[in-house]
Amino acid sequence: MAKKVKISDLVLRDAHQSLHATRMTTADMLPACPMLDKIGYNSLEAWGGATFDSCIRFLNEDPWTRLRSLKKVLPNTPIMMLLRGQNLLGYRHYADDVVDKFVEAAANNGVGVFRIFDALNDPRNLKRAAEAAKKTGKHVQMAISFATTPYHTNAKYAELAKSYAEFGADSICIKDMAGLLKPYDAYELVKAIKAKVDIPVQIHTHATTGMSVATLVKAAEAGADVLDTVISSMAMGTSHSPTETVVEMLHGTEMDTGLDIKALLEIAAYFREIRKNYAKFESSFLGADTRILVSQVPGGMLSNLESQLKEQGAADKIDDVLKEIPIVQKDCGYIPLVTPTSQIVGTQAVFNVLFGRYAKLTAETRDLVTGRYGQTPAECNADLVKKALAENKMDAVVTQRPADLITNEFSKMADEAKANGADGSVEDVLTYAMFPKVAPKFFKERANGPVTFTAPAAGGSSGASGGSYVVSVNGVDYNVVAGPAGEAMSVNVNGTAYNIGFKAAGSAAAAPVAASSGGATINAPVAGTLLKHAVAAGSQVKTGQTIIIIESMKMELEVKATADGPVQFAVQPGTQITAGQAIATIGGGAPVAAPAAPAPAAAAPAAPVAAAPSGGVAIPAPVAGTLLKHVAAAGSTVSVGQTIVMIESMKMELEIKATAAGTVHFLVAPGTQISAGQILAEIK
Repeated sequence: MAKKVKISDLVLRDAHQSLHATRMTTADMLPACPMLDKIGYNSLEAWGGATFDSCIRFLNEDPWTRLRSLKKVLPNTPIMMLLRGQNLLGYRHYADDVVDKFVEAAANNGVGVFRIFDALNDPRNLKRAAEAAKKTGKHVQMAISFATTPYHTNAKYAELAKSYAEFGADSICIKDMAGLLKPYDAYELVKAIKAKVDIPVQIHTHATTGMSVATLVKAAEAGADVLDTVISSMAMGTSHSPTETVVEMLHGTEMDTGLDIKALLEIAAYFREIRKNYAKFESSFLGADTRILVSQVPGGMLSNLESQLKEQGAADKIDDVLKEIPIVQKDCGYIPLVTPTSQIVGTQAVFNVLFGRYAKLTAETRDLVTGRYGQTPAECNADLVKKALAENKMDAVVTQRPADLITNEFSKMADEAKANGADGSVEDVLTYAMFPKVAPKFFKERANGPVTFTAPAAGGSSGASGGSYVVSVNGVDYNVVAGPAGEAMSVNVNGTAYNIGFKAAGSAAAAPVAASSGGATINAPVAGTLLKHAVAAGSQVKTGQTIIIIESMKMELEVKATADGPVQFAVQPGTQITAGQAIATIGGGAPVAAPAAPAPAAAAPAAPVAAAPSGGVAIPAPVAGTLLKHVAAAGSTVSVGQTIVMIESMKMELEIKATAAGTVHFLVAPGTQISAGQILAEIK
């Protein structure tokens, strides 16, 4: 029989994760919290997922400080976090002692509801986190990662829910990451689960495919106890159904939520203004995208795929990648697509499109199909498994709980964290454990304070002020140190510092240049579009004279001459340009091209090498990314097929192998940002 339905609002986590690449700052959340706390929500999802990563990688915020701050201003409403079971918030499994410490710390800092899921729906990957959460006395919700495949049936989902209840789950969540759950299927699924368990069932479904509102209503009719929604001004697109819409649809029925629509509208008005601050991060998938019914890509992954393909110079391949994803999903055992499997499958699909199906396997794909992430729902492609086993130098697929292969590691992490700038707290150790490559930079720059974002000025671009942070331009990240809006920004691009003044269109600051043999080379300070040549080619120009106008981030930027002499242009108006690209020369011959890849972290990209400098066999990078490490020793003798370099691309690791036998010489150091086609080593 129908009963009153409760609502959990996701505006503080999944809404901006899906719409704005998880960039909402704590400062923009806090003013809304007193309003949110009065509504009577079942919970407010505000932590976990990608928020932890985004805080330290992009916002220069301490995620633990965010959690404590939110708890202080939400005394009446439980804070829910999304926890990836044995993965916690990272991209690998952690030892049990790290799981225990993380869950305990999260509870102590303010988490009231742990929503725990596993991408493979492998109960063995959830048990430890669930047990740790139960010990804290907080609400433990165990989630089913929903997928539509020949393997996944209502009967299997219901049995999974039963096993979760036996673990001690306080409630069950049907987690539909990509908006695949159809209304009438939702009705039957809730009925099937309710027949097996006597605990509350909560529905989480994205609006990506346009079905979510109807799905929530039918789920409620079937007996769902709690529905996930998002306040309307942050809803729809790759986000979720509007809270007010669902509240009004159920108003006056037996399922009436009892929430005050007028109070909700006040919250909507607040976030309507806040959303403007994040316009530059807005996902292009803002309507209903029914391609996702086939590709099954989660809402939060779509914008990542777009930016990753742009980074690889393959933005036109998005449709091919979306078609390839279900093939990879099937070959990987019909796994649900949610972090980290969505990233693994998505990246492998990109590599398949770029290089041929399974010509290059990421380390994570190999680990997935060989059991290192857990048991896949169905059998993996036998040929793919054979290839992965061989490349991993394994005799057989892992059949035991993957975490059983990991020895306790918290003490080791504590020592490493201290050596990398942590403050000695348990929270800092856990931050380092989650993201050891990002945390040291965060620890170093934390005192600079969080990033702030502001809405675009009329006819202009959004600005930011305060501290050192990372800004995304055309899907690529740049290190930026900025003063208040209207002042000069110091942007480090390819190892060169540029001072750029963002002003009204048509009056932007001068662009710096890099000298080259035969004259002064004028490089583009930022990525964008070359709008026009301000002078005629071959004409005499003087230092400080405007010679080119480019458009970047919806602003016009004047590029000025830094020397006297005749000007020659390397790029025509209307051309898309990259940061650091040579666009003109003064007083010399043809411009010398500068490396186009930006510097997203501490290291700047090395200049690409066109050929092996000493006549040996060149080993190029197949994709853009970061050179993680040299696997072979410099100067050592290597054989054909031997792994010599490990790179990271699109958050996945990729081995680069020798294509000839001989002595290896490396041309790029570990930690360097690399571009596709750049020569990393030569073999002689």
